[in-house]
Amino acid sequence: MIITRLTGRLANQMFQYAIGRALSIKNNAEFKLDLYSFKEPPYWPYTINRFNIIINPAEQKEIRWFKKYHWKKGKFWFWYNRTIADRKRYADERQFHFESWILTLKDPVYLDGNWQSEKYFKDVEDVIRKDFSLRNPLSEQSKIFEKQIGGVEAVSLHVRRDEMVSNKRINDWHGVCSVEYYNQAIAEIAKRVKHPHFFLFSDDPTWTKENIKPPLPATYMPYNADHPEEDLYLMSKCKHHIIANSTFSWWGAWLNTNKNKIVIAPKKWFNTPKMNTQDIIPETWIRI
Repeated sequence: MIITRLTGRLANQMFQYAIGRALSIKNNAEFKLDLYSFKEPPYWPYTINRFNIIINPAEQKEIRWFKKYHWKKGKFWFWYNRTIADRKRYADERQFHFESWILTLKDPVYLDGNWQSEKYFKDVEDVIRKDFSLRNPLSEQSKIFEKQIGGVEAVSLHVRRDEMVSNKRINDWHGVCSVEYYNQAIAEIAKRVKHPHFFLFSDDPTWTKENIKPPLPATYMPYNADHPEEDLYLMSKCKHHIIANSTFSWWGAWLNTNKNKIVIAPKKWFNTPKMNTQDIIPETWIRI
């Protein structure tokens, strides 16, 4: 049995699901989801179920069995749970970058972390893409945008602000991408793509329209707060991407199956320099 703990918003849930799914396939093991964090503050919305994922909730008694390995005290148990990878039961993420030992774990395992790198699930990417297809039909408005995106050389551009700006603590360590970054990324796309048409997605469309102004055809998308999975789908239908330092637009770009896609990503993912983000951006993407 492989259990993965889901927490945070949609894009975080997707990374957590993807590593658990990959490890369950590798081990030919049953795959379950720990959904209990959605019943606790800050009550993140459980939205990953809007995709065609495996929904197999773990029971409390199963979760407690795994957590006993995490809660045990003493030097021996610390050594046992941290060094014997093939017998490890409770796998908590030690650092932000890719940890290859995770992929050596044997059934049964409980996964607790963010796991933000495609290296954890690259070997089963076709399965992950299929799982992250929409469960329900698009809204009529999204169908109109999908048709528009399909008729041009579409480039998604994502601006994330929300609590990254309003919450000083989050802003200090995470931060947001600058207008200069977006202008450089737009210029880079213009050099590489003939007749691009930009589709700008943001949780702050007013600010985006006032500050990000591509000198090329552009469509400012309405913020679909109630159905983020539809915005993610529409992003993935664009041919190229300019992403923010955000896992949401990361997934929008990654789910695009265009083999010739150009993805521009920020070199600086966090304000905090001690965070090692070398593995979050796939090697074929361009960092500026």
